[in-house]
Amino acid sequence: MTTDSTIFPEMRRRGLLAGSLASAAGALMPIADGQAQPMRASAGDTSAQVPTMQVDLKVNGRSHNLSLDARTTLLDALREHLQLTGSKKGCDHGQCGACTVIVNGRRINSCLTLAVMHDGDDITTIEGLGTPGKLHPMQAAFVKHDGFQCGYCTPGQICSAVGTLAEIRAGIPSHVSVDITALQRATPEEIRERMSGNICRCGAYANMLDAIQEVAGGQA
Repeated sequence: MTTDSTIFPEMRRRGLLAGSLASAAGALMPIADGQAQPMRASAGDTSAQVPTMQVDLKVNGRSHNLSLDARTTLLDALREHLQLTGSKKGCDHGQCGACTVIVNGRRINSCLTLAVMHDGDDITTIEGLGTPGKLHPMQAAFVKHDGFQCGYCTPGQICSAVGTLAEIRAGIPSHVSVDITALQRATPEEIRERMSGNICRCGAYANMLDAIQEVAGGQA
């Protein structure tokens, strides 16, 4: 037969633990409420405005004066503020190349740079390379050689291809250039290396290579 001496100590231990936990929870609740209130107040406080900076972007031959949060990337400025949605946001980490644009004649990943860093720069997006009625030679070559499938990466691929041929014409060597002092040529190896930062999930690389080589031959 179980005696009171074995039951009550166990009950007292359980009661003590339960009471301690309840007391601790009660003590923490006012602190949590006190912390939550200022957060809600600050979220609804419209007087605290994000500081902005004025930036003048020359995009596709037109000047745009924008008031931007200094943290706005060039890609977001183009897409969200100028509605130039040809440049795509893929990885948003500079790894896929879908956001490639041409700035002062050089191709860059627009997701990795801030818009305020390009005040006064000459920026060309896929919309500025050609028009539906008059395609840029690279755009026409991509269409001819079926250099795209889903098309998501195509704007970045075309801008990067235009930049690639400009680099070759300027004599800028790549990691596969045999002689960095010699005139660079648009060989398949050079094109593959220079375009390696632009990823195509559909795998249309062979057709892109044909398109770029055709344009390179015509320019030569």
